[in-house]
Amino acid sequence: MHCELIVDARNGTGESPVWHPTEHALYWVDIPARQLHRWQDGAHQVWLGEEMLACIARSAEGWVAGMQSGVFTLQPKADGRLDSRLLCSVEHAQPGMRFNDGRCDRQGRFWAGTMLMDMQQGAHVGALYRVDGEGALHQQLQGMIVPNGLAFSPDGRRMYLSDSHPNVQKIWAFDYDTDSGTPHNQQLFVDLRAYPGRPDGAAVDADGCYWICGNDAGQVHRFTPDGRLDRSLSVPVKKPAMCAFGGANLDTLFVTSIRPAGIDLSDQPLAGGVFALHPGVQGLEEPAWRG
Repeated sequence: MHCELIVDARNGTGESPVWHPTEHALYWVDIPARQLHRWQDGAHQVWLGEEMLACIARSAEGWVAGMQSGVFTLQPKADGRLDSRLLCSVEHAQPGMRFNDGRCDRQGRFWAGTMLMDMQQGAHVGALYRVDGEGALHQQLQGMIVPNGLAFSPDGRRMYLSDSHPNVQKIWAFDYDTDSGTPHNQQLFVDLRAYPGRPDGAAVDADGCYWICGNDAGQVHRFTPDGRLDRSLSVPVKKPAMCAFGGANLDTLFVTSIRPAGIDLSDQPLAGGVFALHPGVQGLEEPAWRG
């Protein structure tokens, strides 16, 4: 399948792509660079945040974001400024942590996980949080290393979550109470150690299939709701980070990626770029935070 480079962004860690349906634009972040990016009608714009930006979701007045010290609301300005306001702070388990992967559930609650930035420690100090409409932060799960791959089924009654650390590499499915916003009945969905790549960011399509980036393997895998591998698509970089559906018909799969520092990149010069594929299926519009 043809894979198109849309932005040679050279992101250190390109993450959290979100299609904005009214702007007809793709937004994403570069975590270590503290940047919010937008691609619209072929033009690329960047805003600089005050802290590392890890995950974003649309809101009525701009964006909500999981950062380092908490969850913030963001407003990109025309002059390149990124106004931020603390919505709720987080008590990390130890210093050196930040938010990582996150998104809204189908009801508009914002979810995000935390991790220790020094992944080599393999510390089980990560947690998963929910932010309700009033801006209150609720810890729901704990004991993870790198929570990732968060996604929700089309009807919102199933939640997916992975741990992408090399020591884990598993994806779980939960029954999800849409009234209370509570996951329960955790079950192993896919053990990705049986497939190429570590589980990174994910998306769910209109058929209810789960797309997960195979980090380190240069692939994006599609799993059916019963956990069967349906297909794997290749991208020209080793570390695809997260995927998202967008475009006018929500039938374009956008993929962000990571550009590792301090290594030879002659075999993947486009690392850190943003790519577009057309897999022949439609995605779902990402819900906005109902704050």
